[in-house]
This record gives sequence, C-alpha cells and structure tokens, in this order.
Amino acid sequence: MLSIRDLRVDYDDFCAVSDLSLEIGPGEVCGLIGPNGAGKTTTMRTVLGLVEPTYGEVRILGVGVHEERELVGRAVGFMPDFPPVYEDLKVWEFLDLFAASYRIPRRARRVAVERHLEMVGLADKRDTVVTGLSRGMRQRMMLAKTLIPDPDVLLLDEPASGVDPQGRIDLKKILKRLSAEGKAVLISSHILAEMNEFCTSVAIMERGRMVVAGRIDEVNRQIMGDATLAVEILDGLDAFLHVVDEDPHAGPVAVLDGNVHEFRYRGDAAAAADLLGRLVAAGVRVVSFSRRKDNLEELFLKVGAKELS
Repeated sequence: MLSIRDLRVDYDDFCAVSDLSLEIGPGEVCGLIGPNGAGKTTTMRTVLGLVEPTYGEVRILGVGVHEERELVGRAVGFMPDFPPVYEDLKVWEFLDLFAASYRIPRRARRVAVERHLEMVGLADKRDTVVTGLSRGMRQRMMLAKTLIPDPDVLLLDEPASGVDPQGRIDLKKILKRLSAEGKAVLISSHILAEMNEFCTSVAIMERGRMVVAGRIDEVNRQIMGDATLAVEILDGLDAFLHVVDEDPHAGPVAVLDGNVHEFRYRGDAAAAADLLGRLVAAGVRVVSFSRRKDNLEELFLKVGAKELS
C-alpha cells in the first residue's frame, strides 16, 4: 500500500534522507524510530508530497504521489506532531470543517463527527472550544480528524505525545482496529515500550539512512540473536536448572523476579515444547513458559542509536 524506493532528499548541501527504501502492506503497523535528525519527519512529509525528493519513488496504492495528487490526498491520513488548530472553534465544529473539506455530505458529516469523537474518547468535549483543550486532548481531536475520511494509509507523527494513560490505551485499541481493517500505518514515536504492543514491523533510521527494517520478530532475530524464554516455576528449582543445563539450545539462566527465570534459547518452537515437556516430567511445577516479547528499545539501542527522539 505504501512503497518507498531509493528515496533521497537534499536541502541545499545537506542530505536529510539517503537511499531509503520501505514497504508497508495492508494491516501492517510499522514503527519508524530513530534519534533526532534521523530523517523521520522528512520521510513522512515526502510521502505526503509536501517535500520534493531529489530522486527516488513514493507510491500509495500503486500510484506515484506526484501523479494523482487528489487520489493520494484522499488515500492518506496525516497527523503531524504539534499540529496547527483553529482555536476559536468548538471541537465538533473543527471536525465538521474537515469532514466538509473531504466532501462528506452534510447529513453524513454529523454521524461521522460523532462516531469519531466517541472513538477517541472526546464525546463529552464535543462543545468545548479548542482553546480550552489540553495538549493530550488536542492530540485525540487531531487523530479523529485524521480518521474521518477513512484513509487507507496513515502517517502518525508522535500521536501519543502529551496524551494521558487512558488516551494511550485508547490509541492502542484504535491502531489494532485499523490493522484489523487492513490499513497501512506508519507511526513515529519515542515511547518505544508502548509501540511494542501494537507494531507489527519496525524501521530504524539514523542520519537519514535506513539501518534495518522488517517484521519485528525477524529484525529482532537478526539483530538480537536467539529468542529469550521466561519460565516461572512454583517449585523444583534444582530439577529445573538441571534440565535447562542439559539442553544444548539453552544459555545461562538468570533470575528476574522471585520464581521467574530467563535464558536465551536457540531452539525452534518444537524444541521449546520438548523442553517444557522434560521440565514437567522432571517434577518441575511450571506456572508459565513463554518467549519474551521483543523489546523495541533494546533493539533500537543494539542497532546503535543513542538518543531517543
């Protein structure tokens, strides 16, 4: 749905983005991460057609962004960081204005506005003047505005910035819903721990270049190496340590918290299942046995970036 190939963007003598390629398909939520100045915002603005690339190609739904501007404009929803707003409008009026600009019929606009206010948790603020909204509430309102035309591709630049905990929970639910609907989402955020919960892929940039990109599990395996197993046991510690020590795929065991033990594991799913079977057969009372969720922050730091955006 979104295809970027060999993209380069120069500002006079400064190269902001260099030879960048990225593919995001239907249902994919891609986390774009990197330090300040990595080129994330420039990449997003180029995808929108707001920045003319030095060379390279950006296509939305198979169409070049400079070929069919109106089609691409309707297919893409963009939520910038610190977006400008009309301070003197009520929240519903602000959304209605944008719904009208997308040529949504008057009767359908009211339904669309109310539905999206409910979706982002602002139904009780519909009659509040925009100037009275907090930073987090403005972010919610801008997300609602972005979703109103039902775009196929979404570009979200720091959508959780300033949003309260409940707002972040709502954002996760919305992103998961968009993924289930087959939307392609490119999201830039510095809250890497939370991106872990809804991103299906990751793209790490540094100094205008793409360092690594792909599905999180594949990139994690490529960069971090072996999987990590976390096992919580009720009792049978000696037997547990003995069985794990004899497994050729298992690394040294570390105690995380009380009865939770963690170790790197090179075996596949079948080998891990066999290990679990041997633990139970040895009399170890296993409470939980799972592969630890890939950690984007660890991955980000491992690749070499030192400063979060």
